[in-house]
Amino acid sequence: MIKTTVPIILASQSPRRAHLLSQIGLTFSIQPSNVHEEIDPAATSEENVKRLSLHKAQQVAETVHEGIVIGSDTIVVIEDMVLGKPESGENAKEMLRSLSGRTHTVFTGFALVDAHSKKSYIDVEKTNVTFRELSEIEIAEYVASGSPMDKAGAYGIQDDFGAVFVERIAGDYNTVVGFPLAKFYLALISFARKLGYLKGSV
Repeated sequence: MIKTTVPIILASQSPRRAHLLSQIGLTFSIQPSNVHEEIDPAATSEENVKRLSLHKAQQVAETVHEGIVIGSDTIVVIEDMVLGKPESGENAKEMLRSLSGRTHTVFTGFALVDAHSKKSYIDVEKTNVTFRELSEIEIAEYVASGSPMDKAGAYGIQDDFGAVFVERIAGDYNTVVGFPLAKFYLALISFARKLGYLKGSV
């Protein structure tokens, strides 16, 4: 378990990210950012999620005296088309139809920002996900449940009916959930150690 001499703050209201951080025994508080998740069409998917992750962490870091702030962002990409969170039920249906029977890529970025020194670390992970063919009834019922509305690509892979849409994945499962946990764990240890915030040895 990672223990630090400064607070850890998650700049996200995502229950999935909070659950993953709790899974590795991390003690943290939640202070969501209000950064507008706008995609730059001229940037790559990796650049977009890294930029948004950093902006979220930096915004919250400006409001606290000390601590390591964690920002994160996830997007779903299929054939260069970026799917963020659906804006409406019809939009969610369109997204699910576009994913049906095809392979897409999930990009999740994360950023660590030290509120005191303003030093930062940013990284990204990607995972390929293949959907089986979805029926119109499945899509309609899933959207009617409301579950897709707060998820990039309009589906969830964990604790959610969307799990049965997934035929196979290639890469880190937790990246699809919303946080590349293994990569983050190692990055946080290194970041905290360099800043002199790490307690004990990991």
